[in-house]
Amino acid sequence: MADNVCAIVVMGVAGSGKTTIGEKLAERLGWPYEDADKYHPKANVEKMSAGRPLTDEDRWPWLQAIADEIDRVCKQQGQLVIGCSALKRAYRDVLVHGRDDVRIVYLDGTRELIARRLKARKGHFMPPALLDSQFGTLQPPGPDEHPVTVSIDAPVETIVDDIMRKLRPDLDGKAP
Repeated sequence: MADNVCAIVVMGVAGSGKTTIGEKLAERLGWPYEDADKYHPKANVEKMSAGRPLTDEDRWPWLQAIADEIDRVCKQQGQLVIGCSALKRAYRDVLVHGRDDVRIVYLDGTRELIARRLKARKGHFMPPALLDSQFGTLQPPGPDEHPVTVSIDAPVETIVDDIMRKLRPDLDGKAP
């Protein structure tokens, strides 16, 4: 594992806390935060808003756009935290594509907890009805992906503390 991490992908199903945790982690690190949703083509957002799950064909250009941004930031010696569902191994392979300076943080939670969060959320294009599709697609990261896995059944600060503790060996002076 590299000690020069330039990008952290915070992954999980809709409602797992990617934005909340990602923003707080980025703040703690002093790095910028990006939401992968902004890289979706308009057609994908319209499809999800209509309650239709995306296909892999819909996702490939989106994932490549995110991977390109990670590559751009890292090439410029920058850092980035990005929240992205990255539910399948194949999706994470596109994002990381063999880089040893990108880390995956997996936000792990029960369907029940996440369903409660989604029902409480307002103004997001991902309707709660698509949660079953998200869990059906989810392939938790394997040990060979060197993920940082954290339970989301805790306060935000506790979750971020856990991530920081687990990432510290890889950050080598890039963390406060």
